[in-house]
Amino acid sequence: MITTIITLGMLASLFGLLLGYAAIHFKIEGNPVVDNVDEILPQQQCGKCGYPGCKTYAEAVVLENEEINLCPPGGESAMLAVANLLDREPKPLEGEYQEPPHQLALIDEPTCIGCTLCIKACPVDAILGTAKQMHTVIDQECTGCELCVAPCPVNCITMIIVPQTTITWKWPYPVIPLRKKPE
Repeated sequence: MITTIITLGMLASLFGLLLGYAAIHFKIEGNPVVDNVDEILPQQQCGKCGYPGCKTYAEAVVLENEEINLCPPGGESAMLAVANLLDREPKPLEGEYQEPPHQLALIDEPTCIGCTLCIKACPVDAILGTAKQMHTVIDQECTGCELCVAPCPVNCITMIIVPQTTITWKWPYPVIPLRKKPE
């Protein structure tokens, strides 16, 4: 009985070591070009491009040759940066898109019933709360994507416009300078 336990323990340790070695030695690296495109995108995870998040859109752009002009929140600067990175022709943004003012979700806490539907809908985990307790929005994390408004059964979430001041102003999305093509 004891020899069986010792044997099984040694086998488990051996397999654990083998799995640890294999995880390090055979590690699959992500595509660095996908990572670079993902860094350019605004990380709002809003789905306005037709993909559930910025990473999946970046994968589609790099691996499936998806159009580079489908990200409205990134605007023209992100589209130009992606075009430059992938050496593609810049294209105008899909449809007429105007950059909306920066918004922030605001929960009317006395009205909130704690259903957690807004937490599940928030792609950036900007809403804090638990079941049957009031929820609140973490201002610094909220991207203003409005995905939390529709699922709320008691309509206690409103979007407010954050006025641009020296405190709330942020640098625009990074723009990689265009490379000159050799002639």
